Amino acid sequence: MKFSRLVYSLLITVILGQVNIPVAHSEIPYPETRTVDHVDVYHGVKVPDPYRWLEEDVRTSKKVADWVEAENKVSFHYLEQIPERKAIENRLTKLWNFEKYGSPFKRGGAYYYFKNDGLQNQYVLYRLDDLDAKPEVLIDPNTWSKDGTVALDGTAFSDDGQYLAYGVQDAGSDWRTWRVMEIESRKVLDEELKWVKFSGASWTRDSKGFFYGRYAEPKEGTAFQNLNLNQKLYYHRVGTPQSEDVLVYERPDHPDWGFSTDVSEDGRWLVITVWKGTDDKYQVFYKDLFEPYGLPINLIGNFENEYSFLGNDGSVFYFRTDLDAPKKRVIAIDVRNPDPKNWKEILPETENVLREVGLVGNLFIAHYLQDAKTQIKIHLMDGQFVREVKFPSIGTASGFGGRRTDTETFYSFSSFATPPSIYRYNLITGESKLLRQANVDFNPEDYEVKQVFYKSKDGTKVPMFLAYKKGIQLNGQNPTLLYGYGGFNIPLTPSFSISRLLWMEMGGVFAMANLRGGGEYGEAWHQAGTKLNKQNVFDDFISAAEWLIDNKYTNSKKLAIQGGSNGGLLVGAVMTQRPDLFGVCLP
Repeated sequence: MKFSRLVYSLLITVILGQVNIPVAHSEIPYPETRTVDHVDVYHGVKVPDPYRWLEEDVRTSKKVADWVEAENKVSFHYLEQIPERKAIENRLTKLWNFEKYGSPFKRGGAYYYFKNDGLQNQYVLYRLDDLDAKPEVLIDPNTWSKDGTVALDGTAFSDDGQYLAYGVQDAGSDWRTWRVMEIESRKVLDEELKWVKFSGASWTRDSKGFFYGRYAEPKEGTAFQNLNLNQKLYYHRVGTPQSEDVLVYERPDHPDWGFSTDVSEDGRWLVITVWKGTDDKYQVFYKDLFEPYGLPINLIGNFENEYSFLGNDGSVFYFRTDLDAPKKRVIAIDVRNPDPKNWKEILPETENVLREVGLVGNLFIAHYLQDAKTQIKIHLMDGQFVREVKFPSIGTASGFGGRRTDTETFYSFSSFATPPSIYRYNLITGESKLLRQANVDFNPEDYEVKQVFYKSKDGTKVPMFLAYKKGIQLNGQNPTLLYGYGGFNIPLTPSFSISRLLWMEMGGVFAMANLRGGGEYGEAWHQAGTKLNKQNVFDDFISAAEWLIDNKYTNSKKLAIQGGSNGGLLVGAVMTQRPDLFGVCLP
């Protein structure tokens, strides 16, 4: 949150032209960064990496820590000279200070939800017997560290509601330490499960233990440098030390394989999803838990498609898949007759991307993306359409979780000018009832949100969301922030952001372009922005900027662009290719 405040303080004051920052860019005393003679050799090609030393862990490397401190000194000195910075920070703090709720969910007869009182570093997990009861704190991660860098990351409740397994994350690391709490007494049991990474916990139906994946303990000093190899799947019995955990599955012949697990609601099947790297292409194994000495059986034996396990009816497993369906569909596989020619289609592919599917109350709740906006459709388990969930405006809905026996589910809805609102959805009647609405210090009616489509360099139609205060003049003089990502099959959808709200409050236009490479329109859209097609992403972003200028929303001097991670690469590329097009760049 602090970093976001700093970035927006700089962005707003510079691009709105409210102040003249007294330090010229040429006078900024950037620290010198030393180089080293490090060379990697890939396929016989020497690749120098003179800054390899900066990859050392900042928590243990004094050299890296000193370099970060010197860089921060320059940045903070520059930012502290902005006269309006304090006023902007105060307004951001006031806007951020509202209660934030997650969607409730039901486990073991009780309801749970996450909540942040306003400015807490971490969300708190609450428990209540029914929705009208007084909530009780179950876990407050804010008590785990003074600086708020130790977080709760991952929860798994036993079927009987007696235990909670939860993951603890320290300082943003991928490593997790899993603990077990006895819910009624709030007692945290003695066992600690260490060296867990990229894994949740899947409880057995008897609530005596759970499955999880972990790696071997790394050698001292290498915990943040090792490759993620040789993950193993274990079963942990509550009340026993990790040293007694039972090895369930490993593949030393494929050290790059990782494992995710699901235990079917009827408790009979352990479904093992095998992954490699970040690709959504999986193999699937299953094990009959009623046969304790049975071995995992391979159901899907290649990494050619995505298979996400949804649930089962006896021996019939349901999966969301992109097999013969780039925009995804739902199929049923009977493990007693698993030949692909016997697989059945339940929900066929549509023109919209099927992002998620829940199996709740014996209904499929299908979450589609329709031009990067949420569309929720309800189907019977034979695929018959029941109804569509209606939303108040352009936006994004999330949640819709639950169990097969539930008659209700919960979801959150938000948009650029709509703070997250929590709804209770009746699966029988189809009625949505508002439970909680965020109380933020602004009037949503003062803002306009719309979607436009523009043509990229090669003629491809690309969607873009626009949000701004009503009444702006299309005179080419509006400060405009254009955001993009365009990668890893990740879609950008409307969401609520305090920093963006302040930008609009101060007269700025916010634009978000749905570039190729993302997940807005399925695998073809994704592939059109990867590898040798990466230039398409840059062209889409440049074309978005040109559309904003041509349609008199802004001009090049008042147009800022922003992106993070893959979006940082995007910003770096387009500012190099078209430096004339942008006034401010935030990679």
